[in-house]
Amino acid sequence: MFYWVMKRLFIGPLVKMLFRPWVKGLDNVPAEGGAILASNHLSVSDSVFLPVEVERPVVFLAKSDYFTGRGLKGKVTAAFFRMTNQLPMDRSGGKASEQSLGAGEKTLLDGNLLGIYPEGTRSPDGRLYRGKLGVAKLALATGVPVIPIAMIGTDKVQPIGKTVPNIRRVGMIIGEPLDFSRYAGLEDDRFVQRSVTDEIMYAIMRLSGQEYADVYATTVKNQLAAERKAAAAKAARVDRGGADAA
Repeated sequence: MFYWVMKRLFIGPLVKMLFRPWVKGLDNVPAEGGAILASNHLSVSDSVFLPVEVERPVVFLAKSDYFTGRGLKGKVTAAFFRMTNQLPMDRSGGKASEQSLGAGEKTLLDGNLLGIYPEGTRSPDGRLYRGKLGVAKLALATGVPVIPIAMIGTDKVQPIGKTVPNIRRVGMIIGEPLDFSRYAGLEDDRFVQRSVTDEIMYAIMRLSGQEYADVYATTVKNQLAAERKAAAAKAARVDRGGADAA
């Protein structure tokens, strides 16, 4: 009930007034039953724009970091993600990740829509990155269809590191459902999981028009962070050298 009130009376009208989202393929979202909404991930605001346009409630698997932030900003962020019907997704691997996927699996088997970002994190540069296997594990374990989705322009609304969004129009393209019932009984096969994930990512790429990078976005983010740290350390050494010379 609280989610409906937030969506219909507060968030929904505000988003539509300010950002005027355009949508193609909305009728590809099933009117009932479980389904996975698999989207590219350009901005933290993706989890706001999509549920506003979809008639049925959407439960999102969001990275657990959003729920554990400190200080006022962290608490506000955590409260917002809980209010918008999102579940924490542990990406550390092992049992923690399996438990997170278990919560998503239950959501689907209960007949709900589950939103997931197969890349696992936001794109650092606008490209579409290699999908992680969680989306395939959920699809194969539950037998529900996967709906590929492309968010358009949300990275311009709220780039990484920006808190206050830019007011501009955004869009989304919702593709036709993908059926993986042909793999019934092979849900634990890693080759099948990778094949399903790649098929989903290819569908998203065709919808979004993004350049595809066959590497995990997390790997690229870690490399960029290491480069920034090295550059900062080098600059600090240069500054100290100049001070010593003076």
